[in-house]
Amino acid sequence: MTEDKSVAVVVEDEWLIRLEIADALAEAGWDVVELSTGEQALLWLEQGGSAQLLITDIRLPGAVMGWDVAEKFRSRDQDMPVVYCSANPPDDRRRVPSSLFFSKPIRMETVIRACGTPIKARQR
Repeated sequence: MTEDKSVAVVVEDEWLIRLEIADALAEAGWDVVELSTGEQALLWLEQGGSAQLLITDIRLPGAVMGWDVAEKFRSRDQDMPVVYCSANPPDDRRRVPSSLFFSKPIRMETVIRACGTPIKARQR
């Protein structure tokens, strides 16, 4: 991993969707960490993982949902851009502030365009 790239964490249990998102982010210049459960995401974070972007599904296998993952990542970095991509409806009571929500099926161009904006704003 190079220091000049931003790290994006993709938490998605459907491997094909995870791969599609990760590939699109990598093509856009991101270093990508792919995780399939909320538990894996929290463990990665607890072990010192650091990212500039979180993209998560809401419904994940296990007890930890995407809402929980986003809350934990935001507790470490209150300005971290969070993008939810889910077939489940958004729940404004659970969404972290200033997050984005995209309903599946998603268009990769839309997600990539949205992911570039918050990072560029933070680097100013």
